Amino acid sequence: MKMLVTGATGKLGSKVVETLLKTLSAEQLAVSVRNSEKAEGLRARGVDVRQGDFDRPETLDTAFAGVDRLLIISADGDNETRIRQHANAVEAAERAGVKFIAYTSLANSTESTNLMAPPHVATEAAIIKTDIPYSFLRNNWYLENEIGSIQGALEGAPWVTSAGAGKVGWALQQDYAEAAASVLIGNGHENTVYELSGPLLTQEELASALGKVLGKEIPVQQVNDETYTEIMKGLGLPDFVIPIVVGIQESIRNGSLEVESNDFEKVLGRPATPISEALKQIVTEISPK
Repeated sequence: MKMLVTGATGKLGSKVVETLLKTLSAEQLAVSVRNSEKAEGLRARGVDVRQGDFDRPETLDTAFAGVDRLLIISADGDNETRIRQHANAVEAAERAGVKFIAYTSLANSTESTNLMAPPHVATEAAIIKTDIPYSFLRNNWYLENEIGSIQGALEGAPWVTSAGAGKVGWALQQDYAEAAASVLIGNGHENTVYELSGPLLTQEELASALGKVLGKEIPVQQVNDETYTEIMKGLGLPDFVIPIVVGIQESIRNGSLEVESNDFEKVLGRPATPISEALKQIVTEISPK
C-alpha cells in the first residue's frame, strides 16, 4: 500500500513524514513537493519523491499515480489561491483513484467565522463530493504561531493581543503531525471528522503558563484592533500580512477557536502535550545556544 504526503518539506509536513518513517518502510511512502531539490534528503533515505505543484494539475496526476492513501496538507496563501489549489489536488486524487484522503482542516471549519475558514469549508465539500472515504483533521492552532510573542517575552516585552477573552486550543505541530500520521496509516478512520485541540486557554492563561516556564511574570497588554494594527506595523510586518494577523485576533476574540474536544486522545491514545511542557520545548528551540 502506497501512502503519499503533500507539502512534505513544510514545517508540518516534514514532521508528519518523520513520524511516518518510524512505522513505515521508506518504500511505502511517497511525498509530493513543489521543489524536489528540497526533498533530496528524503530521496537519499529511499522515499519516493515526486514533483507536484497544486497550481499545475498535470503534475499532480503523475504525483498521485498509484497512491492508495493520501494526506493533503493545506497550502499557504490567500483564501482564493488556496481554494483553487486544493480543488486541483482533490480533483487529481479522484482521477488517480486514491482510496482515502486525510486533509488538514481548521477547528469547527464549517461553522467557523475564522478568517482562515473559507478554503477549508470549500475543500471539505470538494472531498465529500468525490465519494472517496476521508478524514478531516480539524487542527485548532499551532503553538508555534505564537513564537513571535514568546520571543518578545524572552526579551522582556509584554504579551500584546487584541483577542480579549477568546480561548484557543493550542498544541504543538508535532502533536498535529502525529495525529495526521496515525490517521493516514490507521484503520477505522473512514468518513471521520476530528477536532484536534489542546485544552482551551485565554491569552492571559497562556502568558501565565509561559511566565512559569521562564520564572518571571509576563504582563499582558490587551489592546483594540486599531492599536494592534499600529503595533504590528511598528514591528515591520509587511502591509499585506497586517489585516490577516489582526483578523485572526478578531476571530479568536469572537470564539472561533473555542472548540473543546478530546479527539487527540481518540487518535493518539493520549492528550496533546501539556502546555507547560510544550512551551518549554519552544523556549529551548528559540533560545540562543
